[in-house]
Amino acid sequence: MAPDSRQTAKRWITLRKTVQYLILAGFLVLFIAARKGGWSGNVVNIFMRLDPLIAFSHLLASRTLLASSALALTTVLLTVIFGRAWCGWICPLGTTLDLFSMDKWQNKKKKNPSEQWRSAKYWLLFIILFAALLGNLTLLFLDPLTILLRSLTVSVWPALDRIVTAVETVLFPIPILATPISMLEGFIRPYFLPSEPVFYRDTVIFAVVFFGVIALNLAAPRFWCRYVCPLGSLLGLISKIALFRRVVGEDCKNCALCDKRCPTGTIDPERGYTSDPSECTMCLECLGACPRSSIQFIPKLMPSGWREYDPDRRQVLVTFGVAVAGVALLQSDLRLKKPDPHFIQPPGGRDNDLISKCIRCGECVRACPTSAIQPSITEAGIAGLWTPTLILRQGYCDYSCNACGQACPVQAIPPLSLEEKRLSVIGKAYIDQNRCIAWSDHLDCIVCEEMCPVSNKAVKLIPTDFTFEDGSTVTIKLPEVHRERCIGCGICEFKCPVVGESAIRVYITDQTILV
Repeated sequence: MAPDSRQTAKRWITLRKTVQYLILAGFLVLFIAARKGGWSGNVVNIFMRLDPLIAFSHLLASRTLLASSALALTTVLLTVIFGRAWCGWICPLGTTLDLFSMDKWQNKKKKNPSEQWRSAKYWLLFIILFAALLGNLTLLFLDPLTILLRSLTVSVWPALDRIVTAVETVLFPIPILATPISMLEGFIRPYFLPSEPVFYRDTVIFAVVFFGVIALNLAAPRFWCRYVCPLGSLLGLISKIALFRRVVGEDCKNCALCDKRCPTGTIDPERGYTSDPSECTMCLECLGACPRSSIQFIPKLMPSGWREYDPDRRQVLVTFGVAVAGVALLQSDLRLKKPDPHFIQPPGGRDNDLISKCIRCGECVRACPTSAIQPSITEAGIAGLWTPTLILRQGYCDYSCNACGQACPVQAIPPLSLEEKRLSVIGKAYIDQNRCIAWSDHLDCIVCEEMCPVSNKAVKLIPTDFTFEDGSTVTIKLPEVHRERCIGCGICEFKCPVVGESAIRVYITDQTILV
């Protein structure tokens, strides 16, 4: 390769990496800004709205075309022009996989998995799309953007907060470090890390999924992108008609250097070192490896040929059958017919058929200022896996907040105004008199009434006289719930001073369930 060509290739690769890191940094900035509804929901969820798999799946499931989802057409247009450039230049999870490359630990003598493995991502893609057509979006938890955002929210960021806190605790007693640590603390909280620790359920599960995706790099570079990613497979099919493609010139000497550098292993020595446009991420690494400038990325108007691992009619029919059977089994789950009484959904979610529209991205979980919204585990069965639910002993639905609906990129949680949200009933509070301090121990406790944010108070205190065995009497204010006023915000459950399960709990009732 001539020096000028080598420098040009190097500059292109440097540009690609710069774009990757800037976009990943932008993703993290939006992630940080989403906490407590800091920035507009239309800004913080922009990556989700750029995802065509999310947009198309939601369209099939909800039969609703959202104007905000039109942003995904930008990604489709980019793919029609430049192929799978999204995967090599933009995708934050793809950049994360590049940052955690396992080259040093890979067995260089071990062959990559068979090319037939590439068909696995197409199986997954068609199952997701057919299930969406049948009203189920459960498998969207495997979308790369939802994996990254959900993992950062529930496991990585809380763990980072604990690490920082532990280091500060160890170093702060050292006199010379006390002032710098205090300054650092004032800088990072609450802007980057929370002012108070946040807690989520089953954080290990989300961490295992996230780090498992990274660990797959041990089997092959970008294993996830090659063989599993459903978004990559959708973009790969579109890339069959992409305008710009990788072309190998006739002066190629079969040195195989490009093949060794390709992170997705799509360069085929048996086909003259050409590559499949549906697998090429336009990373340009081969351009920098070629010593003779035999590789170009130029326009080609003819569609790319079909490969042995590409989907065929049989695969489409089989995946349709799998999707039908799977959705039928999920819909027969008793927990959908008789839901968990504690499965409290965000305001407006139940009336909006949230389970069938939720993409499991975790934007609402991140936006909730009290950490009340958590990914559900068993409350709605597998069909509702990782859809949002409120754990009201952990947090409460803030009466002055509507961030979850604003942050949801597909309006599974409707974007209610604050006034509408305050009228949205998500549950009803009930008092367990056997656990209530006032009812069972005859001691004054008015926390639930004090905390109730409803203007006319859904919890009222009724003065009642009690006579003890020694003949003495005492007047206690007993709390009672006026359920016609209760909206189920759960601050009474959260603030209840009883240790363990609260003496006042919010349940879903026939008033909060669509029949």
